[in-house]
Amino acid sequence: MSVVQLVPRADQTAEEPSVNPVASVAPPAEQPATQPASAPEPYPLDRAFHAMLAQFTGGISPVALSLAWLDWSSHLAAAPQRQTEIVKNAVRDTGRFVEAALHATSPDRKPWSVIQPQRRDRRFREPQWETAPFNLMAQAFLLGESWWHDAATGVRGVAPANEAVVEFATRQMLDIFAPSNFAATNPEVLEKAFQSGGENFVFGLQNWCNDLMRMLSGAKPAGDGQFVVGKTVAASPGKVVYRNELIELIQYHPTTAQVRPEPILIVPAWIMKYYILDLSPHNSLVRYLTGQGFTVFAISWRNPDAKDRDVAFDDYRKSGVMAALDTIGRIVPGRAIHALGYCLGGTLLSIAAAAMARDGDKRLGTISLLAAQTDFTEAGELTLFINESQVAFLEDMMWKRGYLDTTQMAGAFALLRSNDLIWSRLSHDYLMGEASSPSDLMAWNADATRLPYRMHSEYLRKLFLDNDLAEGHYRVDDRNISLSDIHAPMFVVGTLSDHVAPWRSVYKLHYQVDADVTFLLTSGGHNAGVVAAPEEPGHSYQLMTKAADAPYVGPDEWLKLAPHVEGSWWPEWSKWLAARSGEPCDPPQIGLGDGSGLPDAPGDYVHT
Repeated sequence: MSVVQLVPRADQTAEEPSVNPVASVAPPAEQPATQPASAPEPYPLDRAFHAMLAQFTGGISPVALSLAWLDWSSHLAAAPQRQTEIVKNAVRDTGRFVEAALHATSPDRKPWSVIQPQRRDRRFREPQWETAPFNLMAQAFLLGESWWHDAATGVRGVAPANEAVVEFATRQMLDIFAPSNFAATNPEVLEKAFQSGGENFVFGLQNWCNDLMRMLSGAKPAGDGQFVVGKTVAASPGKVVYRNELIELIQYHPTTAQVRPEPILIVPAWIMKYYILDLSPHNSLVRYLTGQGFTVFAISWRNPDAKDRDVAFDDYRKSGVMAALDTIGRIVPGRAIHALGYCLGGTLLSIAAAAMARDGDKRLGTISLLAAQTDFTEAGELTLFINESQVAFLEDMMWKRGYLDTTQMAGAFALLRSNDLIWSRLSHDYLMGEASSPSDLMAWNADATRLPYRMHSEYLRKLFLDNDLAEGHYRVDDRNISLSDIHAPMFVVGTLSDHVAPWRSVYKLHYQVDADVTFLLTSGGHNAGVVAAPEEPGHSYQLMTKAADAPYVGPDEWLKLAPHVEGSWWPEWSKWLAARSGEPCDPPQIGLGDGSGLPDAPGDYVHT
């Protein structure tokens, strides 16, 4: 649920100024092409049935899941030697566990003598889990988890994609039964109950009831009231200088006496609100850049609804990136532009940059990409939800509504990190009875967006399924584009623990473009790794530059060669930009100076 009051989009009434293109600022960009369907959709009853079924499956295709299990089980049934090996492993693990149980009270028996939790598994990290019998419970669970992982993988003949689905689904089911999820088998919960006289269960029930009421009523999460868009988050001073049916372009006020002559354009993803890069004042990348003497522009996408079902992926390029570049060119004429794309916005920026390079458009001075993929063959566990059966199922689900609802996307991302986002919350909020501390990042994450039916279908098919961009088949204006046409210097950021855009997938850009590439790998995940304010402790990164004509270095070798630096990556990127910018000069005017009546930052679209 949004962390702000939603601005109602009246059905094209005169009272709703936020959806009317403003031609007085600049000549309007080409509007999103909402092409009416020339023929009825095929098999409407089938699609309606699939849309209804999706409500009970969380948007996951049961056919895709069944095919994966059938592939695995059929090949395993025809592999007697592999079956024997799996049984032997079970007998071996059982013997090891029984031996550990018999000597559990021995003074020389150390905890985790049979198996240890993985480094990133935080369920059993507290010292209470090292005492009997809880240590044995945890080890029994981890042994079972390890055995199932071994059984689900390594079966000869199983398609890798199906194997990954089976392993993932098995892991999700096993996670339900972790001893940390139950009060009677969780020593942390039992200790808290003993100390509080059972009050933690009362508070946990209250937390559960409050969450249930908020879910049923559609209210925003507790504590989000302190993070108000335009006041405490997305609060950097600026002005909307251009608007069309898809974007508002924000120009931020300078905070230094002089600025670099080359402006920065931020292209965020439209699967999230843009202000992830303008959170609270202490961790706002926008505020940091203006403080470093840069003129910053940012795109704020309008949140689509059912009326936008036919907005195409290329409409985001034309009415988004290209319209913003045209407007900036009129405000700051004759200057090269530093373009930054984040996540899906980075993929879109790569497409736009390749098309511009093909057409001889040299307005981009540098290109920076944050956790953005251009090759989707190894896009991490997110690809488990992307195959022909799953995409067809999603298309039918979106076909009924005209968009992908926020809950489907949020549910998929939560499954990728179920231990952190689902089960740890169950233990913390409902068993321990402790309320989660609200944060600006959590409030932003709850301020979700929708995705138009046509755009998302094209994105999944052209980029994920067919990988057209990486293979040179992607077409812009009916002509192929190639990333190898890009020659502008590039600064590419990957995040070490990224479940959405794995850094090795992001790294593939090295052999796709013909440009100097500075690659930076930062600690953290897809969002927390990017929002890395210099004042916050705990950040680190590795950095190395590859010249356009230098030999290719693989990701594993790069990881060994790139020096390790403690601190935020923001100052490193700022120095990189400054080295490719001109001498400071007087700041440009805000907009075109015509007083068009557009709102101040953060604008109107962020509230939709």
